[in-house]
Amino acid sequence: MDKYLILLPGISMTILLLYLFLERRKMGRRIEELTDYLVKVQDRNCLPAIGEQAEGKLKILQSEIYKLSCLLQEQYASEAEKNQYLADMISNISHQIKTPLTAITIMTDLIKSEQLSREEQQQCVLRITQQTDRITWLVQTLLTIARLDAGVLLLKEEWVDLEELLSGVFETLAVLADVKGIDLKKEVPKGTQVSCDVHWMSEAILNIVKNCLEHTPEGGSVRINVKQSNVATDIFIRDTGTGIAKENLPYVFDRFYSGKKPDAGGIGIGLALSKQIIVNQNGTISVQSKAGQGTEFLIRLYRTKTL
Repeated sequence: MDKYLILLPGISMTILLLYLFLERRKMGRRIEELTDYLVKVQDRNCLPAIGEQAEGKLKILQSEIYKLSCLLQEQYASEAEKNQYLADMISNISHQIKTPLTAITIMTDLIKSEQLSREEQQQCVLRITQQTDRITWLVQTLLTIARLDAGVLLLKEEWVDLEELLSGVFETLAVLADVKGIDLKKEVPKGTQVSCDVHWMSEAILNIVKNCLEHTPEGGSVRINVKQSNVATDIFIRDTGTGIAKENLPYVFDRFYSGKKPDAGGIGIGLALSKQIIVNQNGTISVQSKAGQGTEFLIRLYRTKTL
């Protein structure tokens, strides 16, 4: 019996060493698995799921690595999307500015040639001024959209009389309507008020009405009708113009989109700005149209506070 007692410590030590050896091998395998997992995570196209073999603190570590890899992948995708958006924006801006700059260069060369009459020179100067104004408008509009995107353009929120707001829009567009012989009218219930930034909401509605006037032939009409409820104010803007082709309709509010058969001089940014302003004022905008049958825009401004 005594000799077994003497052997017991040695057996215990052997078992302990064997246990430590096995645990070390097991730990080594776990570390190798975790290393392999990290290698896979480095590949942005491969985000492996968490395995079942990890345990304890290694399981927690692997879980945290997985969370971090998911976050980094989302951020990478977001940055890639932003970079693509920026590249597309720069490309579109370059394309839009190139056209008026080319026209300005041609007109300038003609004036320098001294082969034009006094009247022809004045026409060239007028066209140069028009193209310069176009570039100025484009840059200002893009800056406004960029400020809205970045959230640095603060829009006021105050109750304004919709009749007065629309009268200001009509006054600005009266000459264009008269020149084209288009009947421009509005029907607004008395006392209708909306909560918005009067300057920027006027800009948004003006862009839409102007678009309707430009696409309505002589003798046509553009109408604005307003309906108000306890929830929202609906502004319907209808024209009897050329309408929008079915394939173009989903892209009407996209920046720089002017359709498969764009009108001369169309930039495709005014409606994009209008939508951005309206959305930032707790509103929505939609459009219905058929080619040759006119177009209807619906601006819905939700009531955000009590009168």
